[in-house]
Amino acid sequence: MAVAASSALIEELDHAVSGRPPQRRTEILRQVMNLFLSGADRFNEAQVGVFDDVLVRLIDRVEAGSLAQLSRNLSGVGSAPKEAVRQLAFHEDASVAIPVLSRSRQLSDQDLVEIASTRGQRHLLAISGRATLGASLSDVLVERGDSTVHNTLAQNSGALLSEAGYTALVKDAERDDSLAETLGLRQDIPPDLFRELVAKAAVRVRTRLLEAAPPEWREELQAAVVNTARQVHAPPPKPVDYTGPRSGMVELNRTGKLNDSTVNRFAVQRDYTSVVAALSFLSSAPVESIEPLIGNDRLNGLIVACKAARLNWATTTMIIRNRPDCAPVSTQQFEQAQTVFDALTLSGAQRTIRTQNPDNKTDGS
Repeated sequence: MAVAASSALIEELDHAVSGRPPQRRTEILRQVMNLFLSGADRFNEAQVGVFDDVLVRLIDRVEAGSLAQLSRNLSGVGSAPKEAVRQLAFHEDASVAIPVLSRSRQLSDQDLVEIASTRGQRHLLAISGRATLGASLSDVLVERGDSTVHNTLAQNSGALLSEAGYTALVKDAERDDSLAETLGLRQDIPPDLFRELVAKAAVRVRTRLLEAAPPEWREELQAAVVNTARQVHAPPPKPVDYTGPRSGMVELNRTGKLNDSTVNRFAVQRDYTSVVAALSFLSSAPVESIEPLIGNDRLNGLIVACKAARLNWATTTMIIRNRPDCAPVSTQQFEQAQTVFDALTLSGAQRTIRTQNPDNKTDGS
């Protein structure tokens, strides 16, 4: 075939199928498909383009059962006509779309994101099992997918998951033991989310995850479990009145004594009412924004507050290490935390901490 013959072929095809019964159109599709498959590895780009034009024209005129067979036949062909594959993938009938959505390499990430954003759960499930998935596509699947999609995505070692995607899945895993176990066995789950997952998992799942965890993590994980159980059963804490401590910070600042050394001492003494008041005063952020950061397992928000308060890393370390009723922080966590601290600018940290709401979303939770 030559590219110059494409328009004439399409015109001839239109004439051939016009007014024909569905069975005849299906037979023409079958013949074209077989002709392509018989030489798919030999056709050049121009020839494949002609087949693409023909198949796209036929796809609009053939019933779903025959299109599903076409989809199955094209799904594993590396040189499959791109527009025909794309048209099959966008088809509303999931039986038509699933084969190419599951396997075809002719679909771009943009195509897959668009389909995942607009089609139903069977389409999403097919995409979630693909050999490789980028984080942006996985985010859409997490946002729109049901529990079956989430479990399939979590089981897919070729799927990249963003921290936001992991956070959402870990939250869902509180109600889904299968998802909790699958997530916990992934090699790329962030350590802080793994601890949260283990701490909140059902006993059977927790046992399985603790057995699979590296030995050096187990003591820390057990501490996280104990801390979570204590928080669940403990009565709600009484609100702290920060009026006095805030006044104290004003006086310390007036005399030039509100500095790293003083805040470091508050942390060592576990005087976290004073730590919160100091961070609030030094960063010009409300106490309501600072207080929740102290007990949060995820450290980024507290690191931002310390940076915004002009504290150094040694003082920040002491604040993190001595937080009351919090699980011990591993060496790896401290290394990650210092990387975040060093990367933050003072102006960026202050802008972030001053504009967040009292519910505090700075730490990505």
